[in-house]
Amino acid sequence: SSDYRISPFELESALLEHSSVAEAAVVASPDPLRFAVSKAFIVLKPGIPPTKETAHSIFAFLKQRLAPYKRIRRIEFAELPKTISGKIRRVELRRLEQERRTHGESPANEFQES
Repeated sequence: SSDYRISPFELESALLEHSSVAEAAVVASPDPLRFAVSKAFIVLKPGIPPTKETAHSIFAFLKQRLAPYKRIRRIEFAELPKTISGKIRRVELRRLEQERRTHGESPANEFQES
């Protein structure tokens, strides 16, 4: 965010410590105020609903573990695109996020830190 260098791996590792998170990928999301903010695409564990309450639980969890400038600002519950070998295709997530923000779109299953 702004001028800080933030490791997506560090943020993903913190997310994976949450009991509801099965998989996560973090990418930069364009932001008019901060240039870019961290956004997490999250696959929830079976039986966990993709609700506002779940998102707020994850935000609260991260708030205790990460410095304010490192915190994830947006969460989207979604399946992650993967290569044939099972690696997460972050390039697709970055492209998708860039296109959405360029067109002013925000998915229904996206939540922002409050």
